[in-house]
Amino acid sequence: MKKNSCGGQSNSKPDRKAIEKKRRNDMKNLCSKLASLIPHHNFKPSKEIASQQDQLDLAAVYIKHLRERIEKLKRLKEEAMRSMEASSSMMERTASVGLTSPVLELRDLGSSIELVLITGLNKNFMLYEVISIFEQEGAEVVSASFSTVGGKIFHTLHAQAKLSRVGVETTRVCQRLQELIKSY
Repeated sequence: MKKNSCGGQSNSKPDRKAIEKKRRNDMKNLCSKLASLIPHHNFKPSKEIASQQDQLDLAAVYIKHLRERIEKLKRLKEEAMRSMEASSSMMERTASVGLTSPVLELRDLGSSIELVLITGLNKNFMLYEVISIFEQEGAEVVSASFSTVGGKIFHTLHAQAKLSRVGVETTRVCQRLQELIKSY
């Protein structure tokens, strides 16, 4: 180590204390910056400022929450995309068929069933008969809706098994619905 004429250390190398102090200040600034990115409603209400460790813990929890939310939104997006693809394929089929006869699509969703039925406006179709078939086969209709687009009526029904242990025979429901449609 070189000594200068005053008896102290040389100014060419910063001393360890100054380096460590700069490192601590940098870490403190980075922690503060990280804490500023976390929404205030995620902080626990307290009068005193949270310690750096608390801030880091809150940041880690918030990041984990965001990751879970992203995964959930990705799953929802995939489901929506599949549903849109199924709907577009259904519309393509109805366009190619020209709706001389109703189009029926039955999807088994595990514990529930979704029915999409597309008919023309000129068809006198009794929706209560469809619901009766579901009930006779052990399913309970939990929602039913329809919309009219152009000259077509789109019926959508969601049903679930009355007894989850027994379930619903989807192929039997489909067969009976096709028989009903043929009678019109």
